[in-house]
Amino acid sequence: MAILTVRNLPDDVHRALRVRAAQHGRSTEAEVREILAAVVKPQKRVRMGEALAAIGRKIGLTNEDFAEFENVRDKTPAKPLSFD
Repeated sequence: MAILTVRNLPDDVHRALRVRAAQHGRSTEAEVREILAAVVKPQKRVRMGEALAAIGRKIGLTNEDFAEFENVRDKTPAKPLSFD
């Protein structure tokens, strides 16, 4: 795991962190980890598969449409590049 040092944190911010941590029953360090994780990895982030599925639903694609895509898809293995 990585270690992060925050310098020059204002006293009032540090005090607020300590209070917030106490309210949640955590150490200040654990509270900072929770805050950072919530901000940089929100639960409502858009995932690529979910976004593509939503687009498909929006334009009305059905399971039969996807089956047809499979039928017409080129299944020939790709040929490796040759540098000769």
